[in-house]
Amino acid sequence: MPATGRTTPRTRTRTRKTLRRGLATAAALPLLIGALASCGYGSQAEKADDKTSGTAAASGGKLSASEVRIGYFPNLTHATALVGLQEGLIAKELGGTKIKPQAFNAGPSEIEALNGGSLDIGFIGPSPAINGYVKSKGQNLRIVSGSASGGVKLVVNPEKIKTLDDLKGKRIATPQKGNTQDVAFLNWIAQKGWKVDPESGKGDVSVVRTDNKVTPDAFKQGSIDGAWVPEPTASKLVTDGAAVLLDETDLWPDKKFVITNVIVSQKFLKAHPDVVEAVLRGTVKTNEWINADPDRARASANAALKAETGKELDAKVIDPAWKSILVTDDPLATTLKAQADHAVKATLIEQPDLAGIYDLTLLNKVLKQAGKPEVSDAGLGAK
Repeated sequence: MPATGRTTPRTRTRTRKTLRRGLATAAALPLLIGALASCGYGSQAEKADDKTSGTAAASGGKLSASEVRIGYFPNLTHATALVGLQEGLIAKELGGTKIKPQAFNAGPSEIEALNGGSLDIGFIGPSPAINGYVKSKGQNLRIVSGSASGGVKLVVNPEKIKTLDDLKGKRIATPQKGNTQDVAFLNWIAQKGWKVDPESGKGDVSVVRTDNKVTPDAFKQGSIDGAWVPEPTASKLVTDGAAVLLDETDLWPDKKFVITNVIVSQKFLKAHPDVVEAVLRGTVKTNEWINADPDRARASANAALKAETGKELDAKVIDPAWKSILVTDDPLATTLKAQADHAVKATLIEQPDLAGIYDLTLLNKVLKQAGKPEVSDAGLGAK
């Protein structure tokens, strides 16, 4: 890819053909299956609004790295990544530094790539970020920004479940043992006074760990009675006859909780803070762009999904899903701490030491320069 981030039509066609060949061996992704190009979304940089940037790259200078590897999932709770890369808003801030996007199936594989040195920056949920930080004894990653809140719902078969109390004795799916939604559901069950073994999922409610990709089929076949899942899986289930029984945002103060963070390898952060700052400048501008024109942003996210997977989301799925997600620069640090406490109560993890998991120095610098309020690390910042 040229340093400007642009590609030719022939390059884009060849890249997408390569991607589609790779789908046969790619692991399952939430609702959608796809792998992203090694030289992807920066090609759309000409779409970005022409705003003055404060980065060295935008003013003609070079950043300290020729390439930055960015990981994320192709689902709507990673809207900042989808739209920011699709519209060239992140690439514009990086100038000649090339973006190498990488798609991941789930948090553990992204953390493994970050810890193994094959990934520099990633968009990821709170539970894998916590697990990755704890397992490396605080040595391998930092949360450097928020990205999204919300976008998680409990949807059920309305013929079998009409009230929350009706969940007792039913089979409810979550995406993965110990993942963010699994922890949230186990915590909710405990608050009801019901008992469930967190390892097996057996108890007063049967927690069925099911990949989001196959959850709709499991629901249609009657092997599950509902699911506590992120978007767009929740809205997909609604189109298959499910009903929304609970929106997780209603369980949180101010109706906000972190669902996606931006994390970075500590090694990369130390070596290339200018690149991390440029990426964060891009994510802040992306979130501003999304919030200013959500309809256009929704179409952009859907176009990104279609370009890379060959399939866009139906309006009946993406419209309600998009409305339930809030993009935000604030990492909502107090809610991450609460989610860690929930995992401890569920006996999925021991009490973690999260001191130092955040480094919001560069984010707050970017926010201040943009005339936006700084955000808090809830006392969990790097010293």
